[in-house]
Amino acid sequence: NFARALSESMISRFMVNSLITATIGAVLRIAIAVLCAFPAAFLVFRGRDALFIFVLATMLLPSDALIIENYLTISSLGLIDTYAGIMSIHLLAPVQIFLLRQAFKSIPRAYKEVAALDGCNDIQFLSRIVLPLTRQIVFVLFLQSFTSIWNAYLWPLLITNDSRMRTVQVGITMLNYAENLDFGPVFAAITLVVLPSIGIFLIFRKKIVDGIAAAVLS
Repeated sequence: NFARALSESMISRFMVNSLITATIGAVLRIAIAVLCAFPAAFLVFRGRDALFIFVLATMLLPSDALIIENYLTISSLGLIDTYAGIMSIHLLAPVQIFLLRQAFKSIPRAYKEVAALDGCNDIQFLSRIVLPLTRQIVFVLFLQSFTSIWNAYLWPLLITNDSRMRTVQVGITMLNYAENLDFGPVFAAITLVVLPSIGIFLIFRKKIVDGIAAAVLS
């Protein structure tokens, strides 16, 4: 069944597509969240709190209500059947910005003042002090982003027309075995899809637990 799932379908291509979009999308998502959370936690400027509340307010909008507008926007940009189009709506995560801001605020402001006295600018303070101190939370949020993008179904289904650009969650539903009541290869393919998530948890379970604990304590 595993051999048939790999040889008689495009499941390997689907998994490559999902791996590319989930990895790059998770990296960009965390980078954007970090760059948004840092000024909200450490910098002082007019409208900072209002801007942060505005970002959090976007969580009140259900994603399904925006899917048509998102599709029209991505289509107008010519990003249909592209990796950028698949990743686009996953790049901004207000929840992660909030969690990182809370983690960053747990770092004493005296650290920043001392770093400034030593000639450390904001980027250096972020990369050399803030991120190392909060690396567990950042890592857990990266894994959460990876699995979230990997498991996405509706958006990749809408944004891809070319079968070679389908992600694995969409590709499984289009296997032809189910029409012939031949479910062996279907379940083999499902097992292959689940294995990365299980593997990530088993490999990094200690860091995941430590990261969650650090987030709760902060």
